[in-house]
Amino acid sequence: MNLTQLHSVYFLGIGGIGMSALAKWFKHRGFSVAGYDRSLTPLTRSLEALGIEVHYEDNISELSEKYIEDSQTLVVYTPAIPSSSKLLKFFKVGRFQIKKRSEVLGMITQDNFSIAIAGTHGKTTTSSMVAHVMYSSAKDCSAFVGGIMTNYDSNLLMGDQETVVVVEADEFDRSFLQLSPDFSVVTSLDPDHLDIYGNAEEMTESYLAFIDKTYQRGDILLHKDVSSKLSTHLSRKHRTYGLSGAHITAKNIRIEGHKFIFDYSGAIDIKNLRLAFPGFHNVENALAAITVVLDRGISSDLIREAIESYQGVKRRFEFILDQSDLIFIDDYAHHPNEIDALLKSVKKLYPKKKITVIFQPHLFTRTRDFHQEFAEKLSLADEIILLDIYPAREEAIPGVDAHLILDNITKVNKKIASLDDFPMVLEDSQVEVLLTVGAGNIDTLVPIIKSFYT
Repeated sequence: MNLTQLHSVYFLGIGGIGMSALAKWFKHRGFSVAGYDRSLTPLTRSLEALGIEVHYEDNISELSEKYIEDSQTLVVYTPAIPSSSKLLKFFKVGRFQIKKRSEVLGMITQDNFSIAIAGTHGKTTTSSMVAHVMYSSAKDCSAFVGGIMTNYDSNLLMGDQETVVVVEADEFDRSFLQLSPDFSVVTSLDPDHLDIYGNAEEMTESYLAFIDKTYQRGDILLHKDVSSKLSTHLSRKHRTYGLSGAHITAKNIRIEGHKFIFDYSGAIDIKNLRLAFPGFHNVENALAAITVVLDRGISSDLIREAIESYQGVKRRFEFILDQSDLIFIDDYAHHPNEIDALLKSVKKLYPKKKITVIFQPHLFTRTRDFHQEFAEKLSLADEIILLDIYPAREEAIPGVDAHLILDNITKVNKKIASLDDFPMVLEDSQVEVLLTVGAGNIDTLVPIIKSFYT
C-alpha cells in the first residue's frame, strides 16, 4: 500500500497514545483525518484542536460520507477495539484498506533510518530522550513516543525531511515485529503481557524476533540484564549498557537536589552529565539514549546541554508538588520492577521522610500473575493505599482483586480505598512524600489531591 495515494485516514481508537500520534502525523502531512474513541480525554481534545473530527459513539451514523464513500480511505485500528464494535464490523465487510496501528507505523519507518526502542519498561523515557537530544541538536528527526513529552507537550515530533524516525516499539500484541530497525534498543525483558504471550518464554521469543529484524548492518544495544537473559539464544553482535558491568556504564553517580549527576563511560567519556529527571533507572535510560545519539554524530557538548534540558515524560516521575513539607510525585509504573526502581530512587532522594504510595493495579491478569511481586515492592513504602484493579480491556477474573496484593504486603499501614474516597482518605495520613502510581485512571486523582494540599 502506498501511503501517498491515500485521501483520508480514519482511526478506531484515536484517543490512544500511539494512535493519536499517528493521527497527528497524517494530519500534518495534509490528509483528511477523523476517528472514534469511547470517551472524551485531554488527548482527544488536543486532536480536535488540530481540526481532527472525533466522535464518541460506536455508531455508523456518526461517520462522515467522505470516509464511507472514498475508496482511498485507510482505516487504522488498535487491538483495544473489541471485535463486537459496530464500526469495526462495518469497515471489515466494506471495501476498505484496514491496517493495525503497528502495520502503519512499520510502513512509515521502512523508507527512513529508524531507531526502535523496546522493553517491558524504560522504552518511553529512552525514546523521548533520543528524540529530545536529536531535536534540540538540530538533527532532523520525527518521533513517535508512548507518552506526552514534557518539553514539547506532545507524543509526536515532526522532522522537516524525516530522514530519521525514532519509534517506541510496543511488545503488546507483538506489534514491534512490524518494524525493521536500523538501530534497535531493548531496555528490559521482565515478564509482562502474559495474557497475550501465555508465558515468559513466548515473550522472550518475540523479543529475539524483534532483535533479528534489525538490518544486518544495523546496531543493537541491549541492557546488560537483557543480554544476559538472551545469551544462549542471541547470535547477533551487540553492545550492552548498565550502571556497571557493561560496555557502556555510568560512573561517579551523585545526587544534587533532584538531579542525578554522572559520567558516561563508553567508546568516549562524557563527564558531569546533569539529569534533572531523577532515578537510577533513568540514568540507565540516559546511557542508552546517549549511545544512540553519539552514533548519529551528535557532539558531547550538545548531548550534555540536551540531557540537562530534558524534562521527562508526563506521569514518569513527574513532580506535582515540591514543597518543604510535602513532595507529590505521579508515575505510570504498573509492573513490579518499575515500582521497585521508582521507590528505591525516591528513598534515595528522601531517606528521612515517610513515603506514602497510592497504587492502582492494572489488569486482572497482571495482578493474578504478579500479586506477590507487587506486594514485595510496595512494601518498600511506609504506607500503602491500594485502589481496585483497573480492568482496561479485560473482564473480571473470579478471586482476583486488590486483596491479593494487600494480604501479602508486609507493612502494617495498608488499606484499600476507591477513587471516590479521595481526598478524605488522606486526612488521617501524615503525608510527607506522596506517590500516585499506576497505568489506569489513577491520574484523575492528581488534580484532586493537588487541590487538597494547596
